[in-house]
Amino acid sequence: MSNPEDYTVGWICAITTEYVAAQAFLDERHDPPVYLPPHSKSDYTLGRVWKHNVVISVLPMGEYGTSSAARVAEDMMHSFPNIRIGLMVGIGGGAPSQKHDIRLGDVVVSIPRNGQGGVLQYDFGKTIQGQAFQPTGYLDQPPTVLRAAVNGLEAQYESEGNQLDDTVHKILEKKPRLRRKYQRPDLASDRLYQSQVVHAVDGDSPCTLGCGEDPSCLVPRSPRTEEDDNPAIHYGLVASADQLMKDALFRDNLAAQKDVLCFEMEAAGLMNHFPCLVIRGICDYADSHKNKAWQGYAAMVAAAYAKDLLYRIAPQQVEQEARIVNVLKEGDHYTNITFGSHNSGFQVGVNDGPLNATFGAK
Repeated sequence: MSNPEDYTVGWICAITTEYVAAQAFLDERHDPPVYLPPHSKSDYTLGRVWKHNVVISVLPMGEYGTSSAARVAEDMMHSFPNIRIGLMVGIGGGAPSQKHDIRLGDVVVSIPRNGQGGVLQYDFGKTIQGQAFQPTGYLDQPPTVLRAAVNGLEAQYESEGNQLDDTVHKILEKKPRLRRKYQRPDLASDRLYQSQVVHAVDGDSPCTLGCGEDPSCLVPRSPRTEEDDNPAIHYGLVASADQLMKDALFRDNLAAQKDVLCFEMEAAGLMNHFPCLVIRGICDYADSHKNKAWQGYAAMVAAAYAKDLLYRIAPQQVEQEARIVNVLKEGDHYTNITFGSHNSGFQVGVNDGPLNATFGAK
């Protein structure tokens, strides 16, 4: 049986697909912990990535959003008190633009930009007619040791190219049971529709050109060449909120205002309570054409990136980091989200109190 005191890296997933992908990239699987506190309600998988002992957890089935993520992180910190660095790894909706050629299967890494700490909580602010979105609160940036490793890995990839797709392929060769759901889909299914084209029927099946028989309904994009990284890695802001983003016009507006690269639903609940790096594989374009076809592969490439990142960090660097539970001023407080209006806009406040979960379909 494993000793909870031996684990220094915390890895949080939101859904089962991400949890399966994370477990597939462990170099070694460990036995369940010998003891957990009585209040612990999360599911944990323990293992090793290179020389790091890693604990992986997932949100309870049926729960999504920032508050649920905060609760799982809180439980993890108390159950494994020596955790010193954190990762939030999974899938997200991309925000492609002329500036950022984001495609399905790419990876977005949360890095501070434009005064933001790497994650922008876009329901933590206000919108005023005729003005840009104004955040009313700010989230912490990822720990320095993780940002330094990102820089080192970026240099490695620029020099040698990333091998993420090959790495995923090797995992699937060893685990053929995962192939159907987690292998890379046909590139023909990677369609970026013009923002004004709306998918008429809600569902999980991939869109066909039935969303618009005219090819002008699609955004023209040149195929990537052998000299291009595929998947590509993008560094910048991740937008997070307790709502599923399926609006291309809103996506484009926030991307233009804040240079956002992707949208997801959990990271904002962690940054001020579980300092971590957010890694998202792009599984859709955060529009009405959202479906699950690319979720498995996107989760795999995100996990593959996380593993490469941990291989850049020496165990001594992790040991030098303070325990996260000690970094926080109060390790046992929770987040209460309150809603109200302000200046004819929308505002969210954070107060101490019992933690509320968000439920819905992701």
